[in-house]
Amino acid sequence: MTIIGRAPALGLAALAAVALSACEQSGLAHRSLAPIPSATLALMEQAGTTKEAPMLIRAYKKEAELEIWKMRSDGRYIHLKTYPMCRWSGQLGPKRQQGDRQVPEGFYSIGPAHMNPNSSYYLSFNVGYPNALDRALGHTGGDIMVHGACSSAGCFSMTDNQIAEIYAIARTSLAGGQRAIQMQSFPFKMTAENLAKHRLDPNIDFWKQLKEGSDHFEVTLQEPQVAFCNRRYVFNAEGAAHLDPNAACPTTLKQDPEIAQAVAEKRAQDEAKVAELAQSGMRPVRVVYQDGGQHPSFASRVPEVSRPETIVAPSEIALDEKPGRGAARAPAKPAATSPVMTSAAAKANESRRPVRVVAMATAHSDRRDMSTLAASDPSPTNSVRKWLRPHKAAAEEIPTPPALIGVRRSAAAPTSKSF
Repeated sequence: MTIIGRAPALGLAALAAVALSACEQSGLAHRSLAPIPSATLALMEQAGTTKEAPMLIRAYKKEAELEIWKMRSDGRYIHLKTYPMCRWSGQLGPKRQQGDRQVPEGFYSIGPAHMNPNSSYYLSFNVGYPNALDRALGHTGGDIMVHGACSSAGCFSMTDNQIAEIYAIARTSLAGGQRAIQMQSFPFKMTAENLAKHRLDPNIDFWKQLKEGSDHFEVTLQEPQVAFCNRRYVFNAEGAAHLDPNAACPTTLKQDPEIAQAVAEKRAQDEAKVAELAQSGMRPVRVVYQDGGQHPSFASRVPEVSRPETIVAPSEIALDEKPGRGAARAPAKPAATSPVMTSAAAKANESRRPVRVVAMATAHSDRRDMSTLAASDPSPTNSVRKWLRPHKAAAEEIPTPPALIGVRRSAAAPTSKSF
C-alpha cells in the first residue's frame, strides 16, 4: 500500500465554518464543538493512534453495542471503545421501507455533509442509508441517524453524553482529512454461535453477505472496499469502482489472492463450527422483538428510554431444520459468497502457497468496554485522504494491505430537520 503524506482538507474548513454559524444561530455551538474527553484521548495514545486518525464504526443490533475503531500509522484499525446502545427499534433484518421502524443493516458511508450539529436529538449524523444496493433492491426511507435522546424509530439511539463523544471523534477524524467514515451495521456479532442459531432465518443469505465483509475487515484490520453487483455486496475487488448493482458481476473482477484465501479459511472454520453446533443439537430459532431493544446496562434507567413498554426480552421461536427431522442431523448450509471471492480463493488454493493472515481482529475480551457510559453515491472511493505519514512495512513479514476504500459520501446534507 502506498502511504501518502497528510495535507489540510480545505473543503472541510469551509464546512466547519458553515456548521459553526448554524450552531451559533441556534445556540448549540457548545454541543457540536465539544472536545474529545481527555480519558478517550489517553486511550488513543495507548492504542497508538491519534484524534485526527481515520475512524470506523461497527454496530450490532442484537447485542445493542456500537464500536469505535481508529486507524494506526500502519493503516490498520484498532478497537478503541464499545458504547452500549440505549435504544434501537424494529426487528433483526434489513430496513426495507419507509416507516417500518427498522434499523438498517449493511455497509454505509458518513461524510462531512452527514454531520448534523443542529439536531433536535442533542447531536446526530446520518449513516448514509439507503446505499446503492438498498436502492437497487427497492428499499425506501431515509434520515437514519446515530443520535442522542435515547429514542428510536429506525435509528441508532445513544445517550446525550455518548453521542457528544462519538460526534466529537467523528468530527475530528473528518477534519483530519478522512473523506468518509465507514459504518458497518450488523444484526448481531458474526460468530458461529449466532449464525447457527439463525441459520433458518429468512434473512440468512443476506447476513452471509454481511459476514463476508466482516471477515474481510477482521483478517486485515483494514476498511474493506465496498461495491455492488448482481444485487449483492462485493468486497475488496479490483476494478469495482463503477459497478451496476443490478448488473451481473464482471468475470474480470479480481481480489488479492492472499486476502481471499485468508477470508475463505476463516469462512470454512466458521462453517465447520456452525455444522458442529447444529449436529450437537442447537436448534435454529427465529427471534421476535416487540420493538427492538437496548443494552442491559440501561435496564434500571427506564424513564430515559422511548416506548419502555416494548423493552422486553424477545421471543425465540424454535424452528425445524426439515419437516419431520431434527436439527441435529441436518448439515449446515454453506455460506454464499460473491463470484469474485470464490474465484480468487480457488486460484489461491491452486497455487498452494503458504497462507498468511494479514491480521486478526482484537478478541472481544481484550476490547475496551464503555458499558458504564450508559442516498449515497454508488461509486466507491478512497475514504482516507492524505492522512498517513510515510511508513515502511517489513514486506517479508506482512503482505501489502489493500487500498483503504469505502463508499463515497452523499453530496446532500440530511434533509430532516427533526433529527
